[in-house]
Amino acid sequence: MSWNRIVLFCITVFFFHTGAVQAKELRVLSEDELIIQGLLYEEYRAFDRSRYVFGQLYDTTGAKVYLFKEMTASLFSKTNIDESIKRLKIWDEKHPDTLEVKRLLIPLYLTANRVGEAKTEAEHLLERSTKAMDMELASNPFLYTGEFKRALDLLSKVYEKTSNEDVLLRMVIIMDEYTNERTKAIQLLEAHRHMNIVSNDVYFKLLELYVKENNVDGLLNIYKILYDQDKDEKYLNKIIDAYAYKRDIDGAIVFLEKNKTGEGILYELYKRKKLFDKAFNLIDSLYAEKKDPRWLAEKGVLLFEKSEDKNDKKMIKKVISYFEKAIDLGVDDSIYLNYYGYTLIDKEVDVKKGIKIIEDALKQQPDNTYYLDSLAWGYYKEHKCKKAYEMMKRVVDEEGLDEKEIIEHWELIQKCK
Repeated sequence: MSWNRIVLFCITVFFFHTGAVQAKELRVLSEDELIIQGLLYEEYRAFDRSRYVFGQLYDTTGAKVYLFKEMTASLFSKTNIDESIKRLKIWDEKHPDTLEVKRLLIPLYLTANRVGEAKTEAEHLLERSTKAMDMELASNPFLYTGEFKRALDLLSKVYEKTSNEDVLLRMVIIMDEYTNERTKAIQLLEAHRHMNIVSNDVYFKLLELYVKENNVDGLLNIYKILYDQDKDEKYLNKIIDAYAYKRDIDGAIVFLEKNKTGEGILYELYKRKKLFDKAFNLIDSLYAEKKDPRWLAEKGVLLFEKSEDKNDKKMIKKVISYFEKAIDLGVDDSIYLNYYGYTLIDKEVDVKKGIKIIEDALKQQPDNTYYLDSLAWGYYKEHKCKKAYEMMKRVVDEEGLDEKEIIEHWELIQKCK
């Protein structure tokens, strides 16, 4: 048992062993001792007990501070609410201009689900006070009754006075869900974040609203801010998703280059845009980072793709060396096997070896038409015309004649004898 719980247990046993003992103890304890007792209960969140103690203090002394302590404890414990309201109303009748009473009666009435009376007290409070705290408190009964415009008007005045973020977020919820003012809510949040240091709650609420509005640019902007704060990869992925949705590869590249991040993603984007030189230059750092031999195979692919002369023997030899090193280090992805095998076949470096490598690729994906096309081309190079024709026909039947390379292969294989 923790020390706090031991202390609370001792207090409880000492003061509340029985109802009779309790009454006796309360009579013999001094006012100071009772105050300490009530404050201890309050500290340990035993609010029902602190309510009882402060109630006794008020009945004994008539001091309003004890009455208000009793009411506050009643609110926290949500006990004896109706009795607390009666006791507070007696004070209110004797002291009708005490604003503290109105501030307590409003939440007490709301807790008791007596919303009409809470509204009446709210109106009285608003007649006597223009303080931000009072207008915020008075807005609550109107929210309970669905008078959202009135509640929003009060909260707007509070926000104008305080620029309080929590108040703004309450306003935004009302505007989004009840008053059909989502656009205005977004404008308020955007203005607030530009003029203040804000918590992530503001950014998350903006994200929620931008999703509802299908505003990709808004989402992108907020995700960039969140990523800039803590470099969390989940935000980076969201940024790339947003650029992908916009089909803005150039924008994604600029962002990644500027932030010097997401090299793997940047590499794929370079390839998609056929920025082969940039992609090629990036490979060395990617390989150095994890020593993944896949990047050696990628280097072979890019070296070939970026070369102007596809028949340059020096270049082809270097391409092959990259593939051989990658395969020796364990790379067996069918994509790279197909690329390597096709290069050996098409450039007639070693057709037989190329066919064997393509067959290994087809063991992984036996119905891949790209690999079947490569194999048909290998048969063609070996003058195995019948096998080449049967294999290529399967490709044409499945893919049609939409790709330039398929057309070229099909026309030549058909002429093969």
